[in-house]
Amino acid sequence: MPSQQNTPRTVDAHRATVAALLPRTPVVRLPLADCLGLAVAEPVSAPLPLPPFDNSAMDGYAVRAVDVAAATVDTPVELPVDEDVPAGRIDSPPLQPGTAHRIMTGAPMPPGSDAVVRVEHTDGGLHRVRIDTPGAPGANLRRAGDDVATGDVVLPTGTVLGPAQLGVAAAVGYAQLPVHRRLRALVLSTGSELVEPGRPLAHGQIYESNAALLAAAVREAGGHAEQLHFVPDDVGQLDATLADRLEGVDLLVTSGGVSAGAYEVVKDAMGGRGVEFVRVAMQPGGPQGAGHYRGVAVAALPGNPVSSSVSFEVFVRPAMRAAMGLPPARRSATARLGSELDSPPGKRQYRRGTFDAATGTVSPVGGPGSHLLGALARSDSLIEIDEDTTQLPAGTAVPVLLTSS
Repeated sequence: MPSQQNTPRTVDAHRATVAALLPRTPVVRLPLADCLGLAVAEPVSAPLPLPPFDNSAMDGYAVRAVDVAAATVDTPVELPVDEDVPAGRIDSPPLQPGTAHRIMTGAPMPPGSDAVVRVEHTDGGLHRVRIDTPGAPGANLRRAGDDVATGDVVLPTGTVLGPAQLGVAAAVGYAQLPVHRRLRALVLSTGSELVEPGRPLAHGQIYESNAALLAAAVREAGGHAEQLHFVPDDVGQLDATLADRLEGVDLLVTSGGVSAGAYEVVKDAMGGRGVEFVRVAMQPGGPQGAGHYRGVAVAALPGNPVSSSVSFEVFVRPAMRAAMGLPPARRSATARLGSELDSPPGKRQYRRGTFDAATGTVSPVGGPGSHLLGALARSDSLIEIDEDTTQLPAGTAVPVLLTSS
């Protein structure tokens, strides 16, 4: 069995090791409905302007400004209404001098018109209309290309696609976009003691939670996750099971079976076969593994749930995001501690906390124990304490990783 190294690896060194496992995912063209949260892989330019034609910004009447220049409340101008122009009308009847067309918001401006009088400044007539305010040229209309000109890059490379970005892509006519596809992860929790939630527990058994936690973390990071449950502590069975499940997988994320004790099934199965198992100078999450197994990138995380979650945040999430062309880092802040903390020397500690943006403070939640899943669920941030710091009085400024952003 391979032994772990005597000198712990630094957090930064292990983060770089995990990041190097994952190349950029391939570029695919996906329907807009499947692109939310992904990154555009090449510039997206507008093949047409926005708006694509001059159109009305208001419900009202398209007119020639000169025909209503003298209109007032006391001396309204009355014009015949020759046409109705609703949004979506595709013919363009010209506006004759001395007439008006009733027009709706978004409808194309009739040739010959140069202003729109809002319906509120008229009597709303259908055949003849009385107008009580002048309309300057250009009033209440949107010019073609006011927003986007033909050829403008509307989505630069690397743009993360949210609702507005997908909206502008649709508005300039794209049904699909070139994106880096979602990273495909297989999430495996090991341990003969694990029982599927909802089933009865025997003494010595616990409900399996890491697979649900990590699969959700993969999806939240933008990836696609499948779960592989309840593999017993048997090296041969683990190897045989994975042999049939790794096709098409970019990343295998495991939890448990990586420490220095007996029955460490992940380390026994993968050590010496492309996966290196090390101890990282951090708390929680010291035992870690990284490498390739059967040609698939592996991030082997410790089994305690908080250790597993923090390890994913620190090592796996940024690597996944970078592989998909997405910004790898969470939002961060500097905050003042709401209460004092201590930290072990020589280890980078990640304590769970709740961040108050209004006061710029962060309050620790629970203790440092790697089993405190309830405290993790109540937190929204990780307080990072460097390796050389052992005591932090209340009020100390600390870096905070905002995990709920």
